[in-house]
Order: sequence, then C-alpha cells, then structure tokens
Amino acid sequence: MPVAAMVLGARVEVAAALLPRVFNLCRHAQAQAVALALDQPLPPGGDEILRDHLLKLFVSWPGLLGQGARKLPADWATDPAAVRSAVFGPAGVPARPAEMMDLLASDHGAAPVLRAIDRAFPVREAVTAALPFAGVRNLWTGAPIENSPAARQAHRPALQALEAAHGRGPLWRAAARLFDIAALLDEGLPPPESPARGEALVQATRGLYGLRLKSEGGIVTAFARVTPTDSLLAPGGVLAQSLASLDAARAGQAALVLDILDPCSPVTLTREVEHA
Repeated sequence: MPVAAMVLGARVEVAAALLPRVFNLCRHAQAQAVALALDQPLPPGGDEILRDHLLKLFVSWPGLLGQGARKLPADWATDPAAVRSAVFGPAGVPARPAEMMDLLASDHGAAPVLRAIDRAFPVREAVTAALPFAGVRNLWTGAPIENSPAARQAHRPALQALEAAHGRGPLWRAAARLFDIAALLDEGLPPPESPARGEALVQATRGLYGLRLKSEGGIVTAFARVTPTDSLLAPGGVLAQSLASLDAARAGQAALVLDILDPCSPVTLTREVEHA
C-alpha cells in the first residue's frame, strides 16, 4: 500500500487521523506512533494486543489443530483474573522452567493448544537461527531480525527453557504470547519511545513498530515506517528460515506455521516440485 503517497504533503492532523483508519489491525499502535512522532499526547486505552493474542489461543490455533474454537474468557477486556485463569489455569504464570513443563503437561488454560503445536512439529523443525532481537539499532536496517512477541519476552526463564529444548520454533513463538498476556495483565509492555525527533517505536501485537514522520509548517514532509511483518518477510528472515526448516513431508503444516508467525499482510505459499 502506497502509504507515503497518502500522507506526504498532507496536514499533520490529516495524517494522524488517516493512519489508524488505514491500518485497522493495529489501530491503537498506529495512533500511538503517529502521535509520538508528532509530539502530540498519546491516545488513551487500547486492548488490541490482548484481544489478538486471545483470538489466536482460543479461536485460530484450536481451529487449525482440529480442537474447535473456544469462547474467549468472559469480560476479557475488564477482568484480568478471568483472563489469567483461562490462559494459565490455577497455578498461574510459570516463572521457572519446571513450572512451564507442569503447565504443558496439564489440561489447564492454553496447555492443550500448546501441546498440540508441539506435537505438530518435531524438535528443531520450522525453527530459525538465533537472530538479533528487534531494537532501535537494527529495526530500520532491513536485515533479518527477531521482531515478535517472543523477542520481547525472551528474558523469561520458562521461555528460555523452551528455546533451549525446541529451538526458536512454533512452540517457542506460541508460548511467548502467553507471557505477553501476563505482561499486559501485570506491569505492561515496554512503553512507546521516541529515539529522535519525529521518530516513534511502539509495541504492537506482532512486535516492534517504527515510524519516522517529519513536518514543516504543519505539513508532512517525510514519512517512513517499518512493521513487524516487514521484519518477518525480510530475505533470509524468520519466515524464510521457518519454512526452509519444515520437512517437505509436513508441507501441509505450512498454514499453521504461517498463522503462528502471523503476518499482517496477505502471504501466498507455493510448493516447488522437482522434476527428474
């Protein structure tokens, strides 16, 4: 989508109103980024990340795994205790590796979904190398980076244990959404930041979102953005590596891999057939 053409030459208030409408998948993140870049007050509220994670855990992934969609926790937007119980069960958020293993072995919360994802992919399949985590220094380079919920939750000991045992694959990425939920219910995700005037870095559902927007006399004169999907689809990046390490005998699981990676733009997968 030619976003730059839509906003270059427009008044700043037009750009601020347009971007969240054009990109409704991460509307609040878009609104935060443009407000921060323009040195305007950040918009309040926003539960889109929590909603998106819950839809994956309760609707999308169970459907793809043949478990059938489940209802979201009642009053999920206003009742943190209900969400915590529905996602983690009575033991709560696993802080240590052993607690993570206990959760995966149980029938509580999201454990059946994660266990099914684990069974769908043998160890070290649909995995990536240990790419650098997204940050202010590498987000704009276009180089392969890990820009995902797993990147911002990788400090969790329980998630580190999954990476050590299974690699940076579907289970690691899916489980990271649980810890993102825990952060949202407790201390929250890292706040938006402005590394330089006219720049914004904002946490979005799929990872870190960057925006560069400059104006003169109330008119937008420069615009650029980089999304988690840009990082995901980078040549040699997470999507390419994940598919390359998927056994051809399980090519049918590519749709599940794609849904776990979760690009925010349409992606078409084709399978090459070798001829003797």
